[in-house]
Amino acid sequence: MVNIPESVLAEVFSENTLAWITEGLASGKMALFTETEDLVTYARRVVSLSRALPMRGVDLPEAVCLAAGARFGYTVLTENGGAAMAPSFIQELSGVRVMRAVDVLHALAQRGVISLREEIERYQAETGHRFAKRDLRRLGVE
Repeated sequence: MVNIPESVLAEVFSENTLAWITEGLASGKMALFTETEDLVTYARRVVSLSRALPMRGVDLPEAVCLAAGARFGYTVLTENGGAAMAPSFIQELSGVRVMRAVDVLHALAQRGVISLREEIERYQAETGHRFAKRDLRRLGVE
C-alpha cells in the first residue's frame, strides 16, 4: 500500500501523475494519508533541523513523509535530495528508509520483476526525469 500525504498530493500538477494516483486510489493500492497536528509539528521540527545542518533543506511536504516514516515505519519514496539525505544527518530519522525511483527500479530488477535497463529508459522517457550518471554507473546501467 502506498500512502500519499494530502500535502504531497497538493503539489501534484501533472495530469498523467494525477491519473496514475486516481487509478491507484480506486484500485486500493494507494490511500490518502491525512496529517495529524502532532505529525505536522514533528515535520516542522525536521524542516528546522535540516536547515540548521550542512545539507539540503527539507520542505514541509517531504518532512511530513519523513516524520510518518519515523513514526509508522513507512519507507519514504522521494526524488528530493534533502529528504533522501535527512536520515544520514538527523538522528531521529536514522531508522527511516528512503528510496528514490532508481532504487525502486533496482529492487524490482533484483527480484526479476523488470528489466532494469528497459524500465530506466521508459521511466526517463515518460517522466522527463534523468537519473544521475553516478547512480546509473553504480547500477551498471550507464
